Amino acid sequence: MGPTGVDEVAALPDCRGSSNLSAYSETPCMKLILRLFATSLITSVVGAGVSHSASAAPSVADSRVYELRTYTAHVGKFEAVLARFRDHTTKLFEKQGMVNLGYWVPLDAADGAGQKLIYLLAHASREAATASWKAFSADPVWKEVRTASEVNGKIVAKVESVFLSATDFSPAIRSSIASPSRVFELRTYTTPEARLEALDARFRDHTVALFKQHGMTNVAYFHPIDADKGAGRTLIYLLAHASREAAAASFAAFRADPKWVAARKSSEVPFGGSLTMPQPEGVRSVFLAPTDFSATK
Repeated sequence: MGPTGVDEVAALPDCRGSSNLSAYSETPCMKLILRLFATSLITSVVGAGVSHSASAAPSVADSRVYELRTYTAHVGKFEAVLARFRDHTTKLFEKQGMVNLGYWVPLDAADGAGQKLIYLLAHASREAATASWKAFSADPVWKEVRTASEVNGKIVAKVESVFLSATDFSPAIRSSIASPSRVFELRTYTTPEARLEALDARFRDHTVALFKQHGMTNVAYFHPIDADKGAGRTLIYLLAHASREAAAASFAAFRADPKWVAARKSSEVPFGGSLTMPQPEGVRSVFLAPTDFSATK
């Protein structure tokens, strides 16, 4: 049997009746106690070491494929688009294996406020995405929903899709809800040829931590997968702020931080200038509000 089995209990020496401490230390009873104590101590130390090693192990790389989609509604049809997603589409996506991570609408008219819906899905793989979309499109329930929603005409004028992979410095990407609801910021950086790696290094080693230090929440960081969508030249990321005013204050503090100034300067020296393209192409920011049916708020 094992160490705590009945056989071992039956074989324990009789530890009663000894009042002489010196003599008692040499008894079989005391020897057994010392042996058990040593075993327990070794087990505790080894166990602590195993636990520490497990907790210190690096997390598994995120192998999922993400999809950032933007729907532009026909004039006067925006609420109908939102209603279709709220009441039907998000549930049908889940039914076909897609993960709804977040749904947002732009806050500013210049970015499509009142006209665009931007959302983020997760797929197990690119092949899984293709299979899910095929099953979704063929679903009789979806066909009924689409037909009913378009009785008075099409409601979606344009659909844009960008497949993404998570960067190695992105936090774990998952849905989350805060109270009160937050303001989000979708930022896209485009680099000249051969500068994306340096931009990634700056974010990995400095920027992500400095954003957090100045009150911003790092939600997710991505690279486009396809060349025609900016692969090899584009970093897309999502931040969360307590409010629009908090975002402005955080970025002002970030830009004035000597650590950021030094990091930016050192990262640009090898290239003789900025790691991003000249404006307006280089850095684009879109402020977003989560929809009432978003899994992330």
